[in-house]
Amino acid sequence: MKHDNDSPEKGAESEWMELMKTAFWAILLALTIRATIAEPFNIPSGSMKPTLLVGDYLFVSKFAYGYSQYSFPFGIIKFDGRIMGSEPEQGDVAVFKLPTDNKTDYIKRVIGMPGDTLQMKNGRLYINGELIERKKIDSYDVTDRYGNTENMTEYEQTLPNGVTFSIYEEGDNGALDNTRIFTVPDGHYFMMGDNRDNSQDSRVTKMVGPVPYENMIGRAEFLFYSTNGEAHLWEFWKWPWTVRYDRLLNIIN
Repeated sequence: MKHDNDSPEKGAESEWMELMKTAFWAILLALTIRATIAEPFNIPSGSMKPTLLVGDYLFVSKFAYGYSQYSFPFGIIKFDGRIMGSEPEQGDVAVFKLPTDNKTDYIKRVIGMPGDTLQMKNGRLYINGELIERKKIDSYDVTDRYGNTENMTEYEQTLPNGVTFSIYEEGDNGALDNTRIFTVPDGHYFMMGDNRDNSQDSRVTKMVGPVPYENMIGRAEFLFYSTNGEAHLWEFWKWPWTVRYDRLLNIIN
């Protein structure tokens, strides 16, 4: 005798429910990993050249600085301060929520710590009144994503704590090369792009300004993919020639 529970309709419904359950738990697991362990980000602008290029895809450590309400998707969990917090270090490349809207993700380098004073004078960076060393590496013609070419000078810069990294400068008399003295408030960080003349960062107070600790999302760790963008998504036959293989799995310094 055939029971109703054995009907094709019941079997299909049971399979559909199992599929929905599996999808639910898979999505929940992915969101949990994204919120607590690592989150992927891509680089849409050249403000962090030469460290990060347009088309780079990277993982950001979510537990590096602990967790705030901005660590979770869409800020769905509301609370003040941070849980299990660890402070960023000078020289970290970090993702944060733009303080002027608390929604937009930005990525810059931590240059100033709470209580520091910073100033740009004739293209040179001063922290707490001390000139920060830079050493010329070379000059290049660099093309941006719009096809414009600029001559850039690459310098190696060393912060007071010994962290060394490369920066780009078009010159020393640009709009952001001479500033007033900034004092970093307690609980805030001064963020700057490595592409010093092409970065909206803490020097632009109406747009960014000093970044609250609460707005820190995480520390950029390593690249997992990079493309030069010369192939459309549907041009799959071109994909192998657009990958920047020399950048894959690079640690971000």
